[in-house]
Amino acid sequence: MLTWAIYGMVYLGSALMVYNIYSYMLFAKRLREKKNWGKEETILYFPIILLIMFLIGYLIVGIFGKPDLIMSGILFGGSIFVFVICYLMQRITNRVEENEHLAAQLEVAEQSSEAKTRFLSTMSHEMRTPLNAIIGTNLLMLKNPALPLEMADQAEKIGVSARHLLEMVNNILDMNHIETGELTLKNERFSLREVLELTNLITQNQCEQKWLAYKSAVIGELEDDYIGDAMRLKEVLLTILGNAVKFTLAPGRVTFTTEQIQAEGDTRTLRFIIQDTGIGMDEDLVSRLFVPFVQGDSAGTNGFGGAGLGLAISKRIVDMMHGTIEVKSGKAQGTAFTITVQLQAFTQQEKGQEEPAASEDAPVTLEGRRVLIVEDMQMNAEIVGDLLDMEGVSSDWAENGKIAVEMFSQSPVDTYDAVLMDLRMPVMDGLDATRAIRALDRPDAKAVPILALTANAFEEDVQHSLEAGMNAHLAKPVDSDVLLESLKRFIAERKTADVEKEPIQQKSLLGEDSLS
Repeated sequence: MLTWAIYGMVYLGSALMVYNIYSYMLFAKRLREKKNWGKEETILYFPIILLIMFLIGYLIVGIFGKPDLIMSGILFGGSIFVFVICYLMQRITNRVEENEHLAAQLEVAEQSSEAKTRFLSTMSHEMRTPLNAIIGTNLLMLKNPALPLEMADQAEKIGVSARHLLEMVNNILDMNHIETGELTLKNERFSLREVLELTNLITQNQCEQKWLAYKSAVIGELEDDYIGDAMRLKEVLLTILGNAVKFTLAPGRVTFTTEQIQAEGDTRTLRFIIQDTGIGMDEDLVSRLFVPFVQGDSAGTNGFGGAGLGLAISKRIVDMMHGTIEVKSGKAQGTAFTITVQLQAFTQQEKGQEEPAASEDAPVTLEGRRVLIVEDMQMNAEIVGDLLDMEGVSSDWAENGKIAVEMFSQSPVDTYDAVLMDLRMPVMDGLDATRAIRALDRPDAKAVPILALTANAFEEDVQHSLEAGMNAHLAKPVDSDVLLESLKRFIAERKTADVEKEPIQQKSLLGEDSLS
């Protein structure tokens, strides 16, 4: 019986070694097919030769020798050991190939994401450029006192539709930033009361157009100033208030209350409650309300328009502010949104570190000022020029950055009170033109306010503008009031600054225009 066991292990080991040789030959073929071994490919044949020599040795011992239990155990164990090694090599190779496949997929996904970002950036620019002309021309029409009432009503409808399209473009860009993790919040000092005043002004106008009652109230006391992202907070409030107006029919009402509910150290918790008497929502829609592109049925939200992105973006912004959004609603019972966010209070110590504010004894007027408009599209330049002309501002036009630098360098000192600079232009773009102006050896080169007036609306575009030496970045289509106020602000700062020693403070105004 022992003899049968001994020879059984010898011949089983030999059979297993045959399988090992076959398995390794397949493995070696698989590696050679990768075609990346080069001269080292010959090393793959050495294990096959060794395994065949082991097999011959097993057969010689089994046929001509007299193996004992120890030798047969060693031979059988050797075959099992080779089998395990071959198995492990195949598993390791499989895992490496899986990782290579995943790495290739990741590279494709990254390239796709970069392509999508480039596409969105290009499409954003291309869509904003005609929108700028539409909204700008529409504004000029509405400011014409001789415009007949019927045509004024039609022009107003054109403006509403254009701004709706602009809102959808902005939401798509914001959604892309959220998906790529590029959406960030600023930490800047701002007045919440100013944010509320602007929010109330916009919402009040919307309610008046739909014959709705609007009431806004502040409960308790608020801090004078906070530190946070005023533009994003305003975006959230206007989105939800806009929905309240949109889904409320006359004679309905919208109410908006603000309250500071907690103060812990420098952290302040604010609560905003927005209620309406609109069409309301059922429980199923409420549960899916913050999912991108979610809308109600054709008799509900779809009948009011929208892309279904505003609330999803608002939820992400509120989450980044360490806050919450709660919704209570019912069909035909109206809707109530409760938003909480955390902001930092602007402390007395920080106030003491601030630079003294510019004197307000002599308010700046734009009457008689001169501005250089750098824009490759004549239509856009004419629209901006007409808007400035209505405020008594004269303007010159340069169709690219190279011409702008030449016009500025050849003009007498202080000819231009400000420069409105497009970014994408032939011959020389706005960034290079700004750097060239700032490098000129004349006292007004570093002091003149240069404002980017461009369809490039990404955050990286803002940073590139400021790094190039611009004072602000205004994304097209720009609200005329924001443009005029920005010119007044930077001209005033130039007036109070020591132009020989220090350029004006650079700022980003992205979002403080019609984009917000």
